[in-house]
Amino acid sequence: MHFFRHPILTLIEQGHEVLVTSRNKEMAVDLLNMLDITHIELSALGKKGKLSLLVELIQRDYRLYRVVRQFKPDIMASIGGIFIAHVGKLTNTPSLVFYDTENATLQNALTYPFASCVIVPACYQSWVPEHRHIKYAGYHELSYLHPDLFTPDRYIALANGLAEQGDTFLLRTVSWQANHDIGENGWSLELLERLVSLLAQRGKVIISSESPLPEKLSIYAYQGNINEIHHLMAFCRGFIGESATMASECAVLGVPAVYAAETGRGYTDEQEQKYGLVHNVRTLNRDTMQMAVSWLFSLQQHNIRQAHKNLLNNTINVADFINDTIQRLPFVLKEYQQGN
Repeated sequence: MHFFRHPILTLIEQGHEVLVTSRNKEMAVDLLNMLDITHIELSALGKKGKLSLLVELIQRDYRLYRVVRQFKPDIMASIGGIFIAHVGKLTNTPSLVFYDTENATLQNALTYPFASCVIVPACYQSWVPEHRHIKYAGYHELSYLHPDLFTPDRYIALANGLAEQGDTFLLRTVSWQANHDIGENGWSLELLERLVSLLAQRGKVIISSESPLPEKLSIYAYQGNINEIHHLMAFCRGFIGESATMASECAVLGVPAVYAAETGRGYTDEQEQKYGLVHNVRTLNRDTMQMAVSWLFSLQQHNIRQAHKNLLNNTINVADFINDTIQRLPFVLKEYQQGN
């Protein structure tokens, strides 16, 4: 939701009519409501597994088709975009698919052939349709955390759990119910407890979790406003999590992050190799996580600040890019093709 927040507001301010459809999963609907963005809920996240996702796909395609026939948009845009690509093809409505997740192979196979244009970061490492794609210098997270759009507030961070003195570490565990998570496993309870034990020796630990935490770890649960967690994140000493998005959010905020999951992302690879702001862990065990924690503790603040400056100098305000692309799609696509 954060990805389209600023483009939506800009398009409305410029006199365009915008209709938002939503999927009831995790915190998406809560965030939309907190941001006062009117939306039509088309479906809800079901049980784990391919069958549940297939049922939801059919249901959501049908409901979106009805909405599009009634609203008659000039263009549709989405992250992932499987639904708008299908409905766009059926209704002859241009569809812009923004994505950054290479390992969502099933979703991408069902989406990219039908999309009018696939738009990915320059570091994206997988297939995109020839002559129907655009690459840009940036990451999804720069559509809402670019310095032009977001200024961290320490007082808000303190109100949402930041330690008044000393370091704060943020952990993130996920539910593994997204379509790109099929076949992937997360951290064990033992591994999570080990991380908490290591980090608690150096500062305050906060856990943001998509699923309820075990009773013994519940005292670490994030109790703040979900719409204000980026303020907390910006003042943390470091992040360790199963969420590639939150690892990248930290990187663009200048906070070192460990992304620990079995599959990688092109953007966290680049943030590690080019800027040293992310440490990717693919094999999940005590030794690899101990090394990751040691890496986090070893970083010097002046090196982190310089790496963050380099990242921002090499990337764009993605919200402006989204807005421009939505309004000038045929011209933007032609300009990109001529330049490549």
